[in-house]
Amino acid sequence: MVAGVAQSGKRSEVVTGVSRGRRVRDNGTMPRLDRIYTKTGDEGMTGLGGGQRVAKDSIRVETYGTVDELNSHIGVALAIGLCARLASELPAIQNQLFDLGSDLATPATSQARHPVPTVQERHIEALERLIDEFNEVVGPLTNFLLPGGSPGAAQLHVARTVCRRAERNATTLARDETIGPTVLPYLNRLSDALFVMARYENHERGVAEPLWEPGT
Repeated sequence: MVAGVAQSGKRSEVVTGVSRGRRVRDNGTMPRLDRIYTKTGDEGMTGLGGGQRVAKDSIRVETYGTVDELNSHIGVALAIGLCARLASELPAIQNQLFDLGSDLATPATSQARHPVPTVQERHIEALERLIDEFNEVVGPLTNFLLPGGSPGAAQLHVARTVCRRAERNATTLARDETIGPTVLPYLNRLSDALFVMARYENHERGVAEPLWEPGT
């Protein structure tokens, strides 16, 4: 996380956001970013949304870094090429993950002074509707599946596993610090949604789902 001042016309505004240039003004709009590197992290420390300095391998940084990794894997899936239905839904989820990362990167004790966007209950409900919609198409599981099939489906399975890791990290973080009430439910539903999306992608491509063959 970085915190600083962005010039906007004649007025200076405090900005907060995830590291590497992804800064968000307190009013929710994006400033112009003139510099990407700051040299403030050269000794293994980084800044959170409230200005606190923490080690880059702290569990909070690990958690929102894993959310960033997840978002990147979804971007790869979109770049590979997915069916139109999935391609229409995943960019919104990427934006929600950015909000989730901002929430995680700003401790609860700092959010009154540094408000950030967060995922809402409506986002969780939207994921549940997608799961139901796609599951209705692909049908119930009759066996465990191997990750794979079409390239897009295989990449969605990678995203699913990274999402599970983000959920585990957030669980660890929540033992010691307060996190947003929607963080864990959102990651849980998203991992389920990515699993069903991978199945749906294979279905739409006419690719058979690889099945687990125990003892082979």
